[in-house]
Amino acid sequence: MALPCRISVYTEKGKTKIGTISPEKMLGMLSKDSGLAGVAREVEEKIIQMIEEAK
Repeated sequence: MALPCRISVYTEKGKTKIGTISPEKMLGMLSKDSGLAGVAREVEEKIIQMIEEAK
């Protein structure tokens, strides 16, 4: 239900912005399962990498 995470691209005051919700924090609120925490961490790392490459 919580994955995949949405990545938003929008313009604010003439600048393009990229935003997302932290998968690790979001799944941490939904479950304390350590297996899910590892998956969430991996997803978050990939999202951060994609955002950095898009800059």
